[in-house]
Amino acid sequence: MFSKPIVRRALLCGAILLPALFAQNAHAQSGTIRIIVGTVAGGAIEPYARMIAEHMTRTLGQPIIIENKPGASGNIAAQYIADQPADGTIVWLGTQAFTEILPNLFANKRWSIEQFHPIIRGVEAPLAFVAHPGVPARTFDEFLKWARDNKGKLSYSSYQAGTPSHFLGFQLNEKFGLDLTHVPYRGSGLQATALLAGHSQFGFGQVNSTLPHVRDGKLKAFATTGPKRDRSMPDVPTFAELGHPDFTAKVWFGLLVKEGTPAPVLKRLTDAAVAAHADPGIRQKLEAQGFDVSGETGPQLKKTIIEQGARWGRLVKASGISVEDRGSTR
Repeated sequence: MFSKPIVRRALLCGAILLPALFAQNAHAQSGTIRIIVGTVAGGAIEPYARMIAEHMTRTLGQPIIIENKPGASGNIAAQYIADQPADGTIVWLGTQAFTEILPNLFANKRWSIEQFHPIIRGVEAPLAFVAHPGVPARTFDEFLKWARDNKGKLSYSSYQAGTPSHFLGFQLNEKFGLDLTHVPYRGSGLQATALLAGHSQFGFGQVNSTLPHVRDGKLKAFATTGPKRDRSMPDVPTFAELGHPDFTAKVWFGLLVKEGTPAPVLKRLTDAAVAAHADPGIRQKLEAQGFDVSGETGPQLKKTIIEQGARWGRLVKASGISVEDRGSTR
């Protein structure tokens, strides 16, 4: 039998050592981290993901790879992560579409946004309403006249079904009575390629994917969806300036993990993500691509995502659009 003082000392030592051992194990977490992207490679998400992953790899001393799991408008990637252990080795490259709009489109999905914990809202940007040079218009008003003259003959593209690009196009169609057909692609890179080739004549595109082509004169931009003129397209008016403030919207990219990830692991990932977004070289590259670097973290992020999800949900319901059984993974 041990004396009571010895037992008390042993318990006290255990109480002191266990948290330290837990922190040490979390710090010693090793192995490859995978960032899951719900689109095909080559879109606007890809450069952002790779820049952040490379910086975080150096900070954490762990390899980080980008893994594309496209399909079902991002639902496949979300479901995959929801089915994995909450150990911090799998990170979701989340976007406004995936986290705020997607949950409203799949009535029979088996995952919930409540299952995810936002690490950081990394970057945000408006969308640009762009067209192939063959569209005979120089301004948005001229575009509307041309589209009305060709009512029922035209289509608009989106970079994926169920994204702001899709719903802003739907809103354009409904508001101005253009009788447009929606043509979704499987990423912003593919949408931009289709626009350049003239397979798609116009649509709301990611600034990141369309900006180089607008600068080269290979695409024309009629308006952007930001609350103010985008610094990367200073000569392009906003929809609000043109008298259509209801088209104001910004998209964002960020990182999330599965809810239940151990707090020390979550802190380690968050610190690395913050350092990546704060790096002057990274910020300069992202801003050159048309992004505003947010770097926002904290518990309010999840609350904001849920609130914005309700906003988009009202639009989804009003539109009657569902991607459940429509093969919308083109």
